[in-house]
Parts: sequence; structure tokens; C-alpha cells
Amino acid sequence: MSPLKLVHTCVRVRDIDASVRFYETLGFERRGQLNFDSAYNVYLGLPGEGDQLELTVNVGREEPYDLGEGYNHVALTVDDLDATLATLREQLGVEPEKPAYRPGDRDDLPRIAFVADPDGYRIELIDGGAFATPQDGPHPSAG
Repeated sequence: MSPLKLVHTCVRVRDIDASVRFYETLGFERRGQLNFDSAYNVYLGLPGEGDQLELTVNVGREEPYDLGEGYNHVALTVDDLDATLATLREQLGVEPEKPAYRPGDRDDLPRIAFVADPDGYRIELIDGGAFATPQDGPHPSAG
């Protein structure tokens, strides 16, 4: 049996050109496309990686998707958060939700910022290129 591997995340988008431009600005590469009768998927990946992102277009869809309260964000590491935010601002007019910050004002965590893609999906940008998951103990509410 092969080891389990996460292949990609899929989000539904309305304007494929705007979405591809957004993700290419972050460094994704367009890889391929799969067509169906009433929809198609465009696959993107980061250099040296597999296809990590699937953008699904439902042909004829004009109204925005209800993102719901369960989805929160996709996280990406970037080498230079300030430069990435400047590029998004200059090339696409994308602004962060609020200025870059350290979560919980913790010095042991890198600076982050959240931006929205053209369909409103939140994207967390983590400064510094590498990220190790924090190892806090149980939350006090876990009783």
C-alpha cells in the first residue's frame, strides 16, 4: 500500500483569468486543465512541487459562491512578506485585511498577513519561507 499523500485543494472560482493571475503572482505555475460538460478544472502548482491547487469553473455561474463559515484559509510561506504584499498591491490592487503582524504578539511566530483571492477565499501569507508548526500544550478550555 502506498503512503498517503495530500494531492491538491480545490476551490470554485468564477473568473478563471483573474484567479490564475492572482495565484501566478504568488508563484504558482499553471499545469493543466480537465474539461467536463458543464465545468472545467485548472491545475496549478508551486515550482518543484506537484499540482497543489485545483480551480473549478462551473460554466455559466455568475453569482458569487457562499464561502460558508467553515472555510477559513489556505496558508502559503513566502520569502519576503513585505515584497509579496507590495507585488500584490502593485500588480493586482490586492490589499491585506490588516497590516502584517505576529499572531498573538508572539515573538516565536513569524509575521503573517491575510489577503483575499478574486473570489474572496482567504490566503494566509507567512513570512520567511519556512514554517514549523508551533507545539503548544493543550488549550486551557480543553479542561
